[in-house]
Amino acid sequence: MSVVTVQLGQCGNQVGHELFDVVCADAQDGQRKAYGTASCERFFHQTTHGDLVARAVLVDMEPKVINQSISRAAKSGRWRYGETSHFSQKQGSGNNWANGYCVHGPSHRDMVEELVRREVERCDRLAGLMAMMSVAGGTGSGVGTYVTQCLRDIYPSTFILNHLTWPYGTGEVIVQNYNSVLTLAHLYKLSDAILVHENDTVHRICSQLLNIKHISFGDVNRVIAHQLGSVLQPALTADSQGVYSRNPLGELVSSLACHPEYKLLSVSTIPQMPSASIAYSTFSWPGLLKHLRQMLISNTKMEEGIDWQVRPTAGSERTSSLTAPSFNTSLANLLILRGKDVYSAETGAFEDPALYTSWLSSQEAFNLWKSPVPFNKYEKSATVVSNSQALLRPLDNIVGKAWNMFASRAYIHQYVKFGISEEDFLDSFTSLEQVISSYSQLC
Repeated sequence: MSVVTVQLGQCGNQVGHELFDVVCADAQDGQRKAYGTASCERFFHQTTHGDLVARAVLVDMEPKVINQSISRAAKSGRWRYGETSHFSQKQGSGNNWANGYCVHGPSHRDMVEELVRREVERCDRLAGLMAMMSVAGGTGSGVGTYVTQCLRDIYPSTFILNHLTWPYGTGEVIVQNYNSVLTLAHLYKLSDAILVHENDTVHRICSQLLNIKHISFGDVNRVIAHQLGSVLQPALTADSQGVYSRNPLGELVSSLACHPEYKLLSVSTIPQMPSASIAYSTFSWPGLLKHLRQMLISNTKMEEGIDWQVRPTAGSERTSSLTAPSFNTSLANLLILRGKDVYSAETGAFEDPALYTSWLSSQEAFNLWKSPVPFNKYEKSATVVSNSQALLRPLDNIVGKAWNMFASRAYIHQYVKFGISEEDFLDSFTSLEQVISSYSQLC
C-alpha cells in the first residue's frame, strides 16, 4: 500500500525532500528484495523507463523552495518529483496563519485537490495521506491546515497523519505562537495523529551527538528525515506472518492514537552519531534498549544526559502537575527495531505496566515492529514512537506565550483583517487547554 505525501510550505518541502532521499537510498541498499520492493511501492511509482517518482504533492506560495527541491531530487539520479505534481504562487503568506488559511488556501483549493487526486489515483492501494508542515509560519501552518481540512472532507475514511515541525523556543517569527495554537487546535479535529519534531531538540542532537559545528536547517532536516524513515520504512508486525506491513499509517495510528483526546506523537531514536564514527562502533540490543527505555521514561531525546534517577511509579503515586520533574507516563508506545540479530532482542522492559496509564493494559498499549534489514548505515537501531506526556510541557509553553500576547491584543488586528476573529482564538485556546488537561492527568 502506498502513502501520498503533501509537502506544505518551506519547511514541509525541505523535510519532505530529505525524507524521500533517505528512504530511496535505504530501499536501494536493502539486503532483501522484498524490503526494497515494499519501500518503493510505499513511497514511489515507476515510469515506463523505470524512473522512481515520489508519491508527493509540493505546495508553497513562493516557488523558490519547490524549485530547489525538484532540482536536487533530479540531480540525485536515484529519484525525482513528478513534473506536474507541484503548485506555487508569487506571493507568500507573510507568516500569518489567517492569510494562509482564509485567503491562499481557499483561492487555490481546486488546484491542490486536483494534484492530490492524481497522486491518489496512481496508487493501486492507498494507505493514507501524510501532510508535512511547520507550525510557525503562514503557508505551512495556515495553508497546511486548510488543505488538511479539504483532504478530510474528500477522503473521510482515509488515514491522515500530520507531521509538524515546531519552531525554536527563542523565536523565528514574532507571531509563531499564535500560528502554532491555531494550527494545533484545528488539526486536532481533523488528523488521525500528529507526529511532532521540535527544532530545539533536533538542534541539540546535531550539536551534541553529531558534532556539527555550524548547524544549518539542512542538518536539522536530515535528522528529522532519518527518524521519520526509521518509523515509516517497511517492518514486520507481530501478526504479519513474515510479510512486511501493508499499511504503515493505519498500523501506526491504530497502535498509538487509540483515543481522540490523545493524538500527539513524539519520536526517539538510538544510536545517532557522525557517519565517520559508525564503522568504529559496536552496539548490542540490551544496551540500546536499556538506554532507549530510560530516554522514554525520563523524556530525553538523546542518549547523552539521560536522567537515570527517574523510575516508574505506580499509577496512584504519580503526580499530574506540569511542574513536577517526574516520570513520563505513556498512553501507548510503538518500538521499532532494525538490523542484525533483531529477533534475539529482548523487549520485555517496554511491556512493563508501570510505564503506561492505568486504564489501558500494557498488552494493548505496547506494539513491536522488527526488520532484519539495517537502516541508514546503522548495523542495529531502535526507535520508539510514543503517545505520552513528552510534548505536554512544550505545548503548555506555546499556549501560555500565545495567551499572554492575546491578553494584550498584540497583532490580533493582523488576523482579524483576514477573517479570524477573537472568538476563533478563544476556541483554539479552549481546545488546547483541554488537551493539556488530558495529558496532565494521564496516570
